[in-house]
Amino acid sequence: MKKEINIALMGNPNTGKSTIFNSLTGLRQHVGNYPGVTIEKREGSFEHQGRNVKVFDLPGTYSLTAYSPEEIIARNFIINEKPDVVVDILDSGNLERNLYLAVQIMELKIPLILVFNMSDEAEKKGIDISYECFSKLLGVPIVKTVGHKGEGIVELKNKVVDVSINGLKTDFKRVEYGKEISSAITRLSNMLVQSDVEREKNIEWLSLKLLENDSEEINYIKKFFPENSALFKALNEERRLIENFYNDDVATIVAEKRYGFISGVSTQCLKATIEKKHEISDKIDMVLTNRLVGIPIFLILLYIVFWLTFTIGSYPMDWIDAFFGFLSEKVGSILPEDTIFKSLLIDGVIGGVGSVVIFLPNILILFLALGILEYSGYMARAAFIVDKLMYHIGLHGKSFIPMLIGFGCSVPGIMATRTLESKKERFLTILVLPLMSCGARLPIYILIIQAFFPENYHGAILWGINIFGVILAIVVAKVLKLSIFKGESAPFVMELPPYRIPTFRALLTYVWEKGYLYLKKAGTIILAVSILLWFLSSFPKVTNYSQDYEALISKVESNQLLKDEEKESKISEIENLRSAEEVEKSYMGKIGKTLEPIFKPLGFDWKISTAILGALAAKEVFVAQLGIINSVGEADEESESLIEKIKSDYNPLIGFCILLWGLISAPCIATFAITKKETGSWKYAFYQFFGLTVLAYFITLIAYQIGRIIL
Repeated sequence: MKKEINIALMGNPNTGKSTIFNSLTGLRQHVGNYPGVTIEKREGSFEHQGRNVKVFDLPGTYSLTAYSPEEIIARNFIINEKPDVVVDILDSGNLERNLYLAVQIMELKIPLILVFNMSDEAEKKGIDISYECFSKLLGVPIVKTVGHKGEGIVELKNKVVDVSINGLKTDFKRVEYGKEISSAITRLSNMLVQSDVEREKNIEWLSLKLLENDSEEINYIKKFFPENSALFKALNEERRLIENFYNDDVATIVAEKRYGFISGVSTQCLKATIEKKHEISDKIDMVLTNRLVGIPIFLILLYIVFWLTFTIGSYPMDWIDAFFGFLSEKVGSILPEDTIFKSLLIDGVIGGVGSVVIFLPNILILFLALGILEYSGYMARAAFIVDKLMYHIGLHGKSFIPMLIGFGCSVPGIMATRTLESKKERFLTILVLPLMSCGARLPIYILIIQAFFPENYHGAILWGINIFGVILAIVVAKVLKLSIFKGESAPFVMELPPYRIPTFRALLTYVWEKGYLYLKKAGTIILAVSILLWFLSSFPKVTNYSQDYEALISKVESNQLLKDEEKESKISEIENLRSAEEVEKSYMGKIGKTLEPIFKPLGFDWKISTAILGALAAKEVFVAQLGIINSVGEADEESESLIEKIKSDYNPLIGFCILLWGLISAPCIATFAITKKETGSWKYAFYQFFGLTVLAYFITLIAYQIGRIIL
């Protein structure tokens, strides 16, 4: 049997860790989430020298101090799961900063390999690295790699197997913390060794973390020692003595000692040429992050992204739509007529799956474009450019990208919030993002605007309803920031990585992961809800119609005075009347009539209420549902018969209220599903769903009642 080796990949963000992971594992990888959080959990494997090596790609982190979810996950994994080898990926061009994490891993005294990645870029910068010197002074094996070219990957695999079997041939070099801190560590370690603490971790490391006031370890130790115990009294006293001696807090002192150690090693092992090249990235940033032209350039690039997504994407969308139409037709021709199973399969299952898959081209093209911007290093600049503006709104600079994506579709917009490090800002962005008017609302807007407003005002009204959504999102974000998400915004520290040409492999992996997650997360729940909506619209089956539709159809068919085209038109009208009566008498129709008293103060009758329910599956269903209820068949936003029908039944004030409701109200079920998945909680999904519904109700109510008084 082959022995399995478990290794953990660690490293700062933007060090090429994902590229190394992809190079090691190839297609033998899968993606999920860590329990309770929305941080991606990537695992893969490879075989080398007769050994199966399992690779865990841990979240990118700058340190092992328990401040962020990424740091906690990475630290807990290597402490609790005890991988055979930890592989720390470093950017060779920024070694002093990257080595801070490496030093912290070394303090855990676990098998470690340092990977000096992007060594070619370091050479272009004029940096001369002595890898042998670093390895000797740190006591750690070092592998030189160029991840995107696959250079050094075989050497890394060899070193992983060697270290896992034979261990490290040298001892880690220690950071000298000085007499005061070292003595405190010794005294606390002696107290911990004599206690009942049963955790397989380095006691000296635990003592240092307690001195640093690390919240995770403080909470852990409270399980064994009450706060009034001798240990805590000794801890507080040691901390007080150290801080009085240095006139600073222990965590800062420890960080300074580590950086001092790193600086000393780097001074001996790093050299720069006399004429060091001026970085091309700096020259590019002089233009792209310029306060005058930076934002216009950003908007142009975003326009290109959206054009690619919703123009080029429309072609494969049409192909997918045609395929599902063909599939429905073929399945319908095979199955017996007028059966429940046929209706369920065609309208519920195929229709439900099709409603998800049809947006897949948009998702893939969108994330391909975003992947190019991100892997090239530009996305960090975009967030940097708009951060000041977003800060005044109460959001993070990085929130700008997901919110813009939300104008196309809320689902990929919410998925894009994963770039936000702060949980508060991520959840806040998710909750207000549906107020960005997605493309699915456009059919509602076009129908209502064409029906009730003069043609020369169409563009202005469409622009106005979108702008109102943005303003409302700002107001809601401010309110949430002062209530549910009260507290200081996380400081926006954005590393600006050097510009790179994205590799095809990296982009392919990125797009594959996002597309898979979209289908997995949105598809299953949408399918279930589509079947539920089919059931509500199809049952109970009508047995007593208001008139004999079959007789009416037979009468038309036998009328010799009518042409074939006229017969088809009249038969279609009769079938539409029958469909409308079936919907009216279905559970959906009954629910709509039950809700009519609630919606009546907004100017909505049971027909509009029923269409609102249908729109829960997808916003654009509102138009199709109105067409069925009003006996005009399968209608879209350009249907003249539907436009004339609603013009005769309603007035411009009600039309305006429909626009408001469509903009603000509960998002579609796909958005609800993705919100639950991304927040990891039903609570926030229901907050968003019912919060926006209540907000829509009151704003629409005020608009309708004031409109009645004025008009």
